Amino acid sequence: MKDDLLNSIDNLKNSEIKDVINSRIKEFSQIKKSSINVIFSELCFCIMTANCGAEQCIRIHEKINDGFNYLSQEQLTQKFKEFGYRFPNIRAKYITEATDFKDELENIIRSQETNIRDWLVKNIKGLGYKEASHFLRNIGYKNYAIVDFHIVDLLVKYNLIKKPKTMTKRKYLEIERILQDLGSEVSLNLAELDLYLWYMETGKVLK
Repeated sequence: MKDDLLNSIDNLKNSEIKDVINSRIKEFSQIKKSSINVIFSELCFCIMTANCGAEQCIRIHEKINDGFNYLSQEQLTQKFKEFGYRFPNIRAKYITEATDFKDELENIIRSQETNIRDWLVKNIKGLGYKEASHFLRNIGYKNYAIVDFHIVDLLVKYNLIKKPKTMTKRKYLEIERILQDLGSEVSLNLAELDLYLWYMETGKVLK
């Protein structure tokens, strides 16, 4: 079963989707070099995506844009409601509280801190390991796995894991190591591998 998955990934690497994925990876790497407001806005997107459809979140995120950096909690809640976002109150609260950490976040990113994911999970409400990894991938980090239900389902389908009852930190890191090994076999880092696997499950390359 694993060989079937490896063959499927290799086939995609030799298709037109490779250029789409490479382009998306380049876009991610540029965000890390951007202003803290751009980086923070990306953090807000990843806070939004927990238990919410990625495409809807992308649409709403684009409409609010730089507003994540200056809207009050009440104003952001109203925007979320206006645009039909699923969790307007609690996510507006998380995002506005996260603004207190913008300076520290910038310092950690610029200093290439190695335990940045643990810092994010500890300090930013609304981020677990999946969302923190998503944010880091989206600003150019390449060695964190985004273990969402699409990836879990695919790994279960190819008998690489058993479906976990709960996603503990230990289980998350265990699955991340499996993905690291898988990526090394097809010469892909975790950021690239995630986009290939997500495409296999959804037929889309998003962010």
